[in-house]
Amino acid sequence: MDDILAVTTESIPGYRIVEVKGIARGGVVRATHLGRDIMALLRNIRGGEINEYTRMMAEAREEALKRMFLHAKELGANAVVNIRFATSNVRSNVAEVYAYGTAVVAVPEQ
Repeated sequence: MDDILAVTTESIPGYRIVEVKGIARGGVVRATHLGRDIMALLRNIRGGEINEYTRMMAEAREEALKRMFLHAKELGANAVVNIRFATSNVRSNVAEVYAYGTAVVAVPEQ
């Protein structure tokens, strides 16, 4: 989301935080599918990176970020600081990716 400032730090250079709106969060649960699993199995035998899963998790992180930004806007924030990711296994071949941070109102410093 282009209209939300987003950083992994506690502050935003050139901005002053004037209000904390709460925790912004967004999550997505993704499952693998047979085609990816077969390719992953073949790559696992050979060794090396499993590109299919790398892409799947990258897409999941992007979707979690989008949902977090939407939640921040719903809270009335224009920025999110201290952004973090968490992942967990829901069950075999199913993972959750969760993005969270502090939704704030930030104004340019004078």
